[in-house]
Amino acid sequence: MIEYRSVGKTYDDGSPAVDDFSLVIPSHSTTVLVGSSGCGKTTLLRMVNRMVDPTHGQVLIDDVDIATRGPVELRRSIGYVMQQAGLLPHRRIVDNVATPLRLAGVPRREARERAMDALAKVGLGADLADKYPRQLSGGQQQRAGVARGLVADPNILLMDEPFGAVDPIVRADLQRQLQTLQHELGKTILFVTHDIEEAFLLGDQVVILRKGGVVAQAGSPAEILAAPADDFVRSFVGLDKGRRRLRIAELDGQRVVVDEHGRPAGVLDPTLDRT
Repeated sequence: MIEYRSVGKTYDDGSPAVDDFSLVIPSHSTTVLVGSSGCGKTTLLRMVNRMVDPTHGQVLIDDVDIATRGPVELRRSIGYVMQQAGLLPHRRIVDNVATPLRLAGVPRREARERAMDALAKVGLGADLADKYPRQLSGGQQQRAGVARGLVADPNILLMDEPFGAVDPIVRADLQRQLQTLQHELGKTILFVTHDIEEAFLLGDQVVILRKGGVVAQAGSPAEILAAPADDFVRSFVGLDKGRRRLRIAELDGQRVVVDEHGRPAGVLDPTLDRT
């Protein structure tokens, strides 16, 4: 479990990034911080591995204040996946993935074997292991970045807009892959995005932020859609324009779900009807 207790961050030039933020991130689930640029979501994520230290307040992992832990030791216990993968261009993919293990003193052969296992988990074949990042597509590089974040089997995985630099088709595939991995591995994931659709797809808990890290609303996607806290949330999730107003219609004898303009959005699957 990760807990923020009244944390704030003011940078050296006096500009505030986060004012007074408190939140509990449950274990073995995915929490998504979502908001516009400048709302403090990346700053909050980086507080967890001490890439950013709060000006005030505490961040705790399993009731231990992370300020009592050394930054290097802490970071080696937490997976971190960033936008555009952050792979070292002069190192082969398998060596990039194995880097956290080698830094922790794991022998080269064992580190390579574990890196190969991690690559397989994210859908990258052995034929890509000895290639360089420039030889992989953007989506493959992002998968390698996820593999590197998972290779040390951390309990916590931080993901800072990891799918923001790839095209929509690749992004959808990466999102599905993450859902599968989370179902299998049950990590505590803190995910940052500016895309509310991605937040609702991936998040067990979604936290919508205003500027300064102020929580506009936190809850499950269903809770937020059913009862938006205010007009800001209503607008942010698209309810003000009716984008999420769906209804059932009959089309050639088939019950389909259509949007407010009558455009098909999907079909009803009777095998999923539990009523």
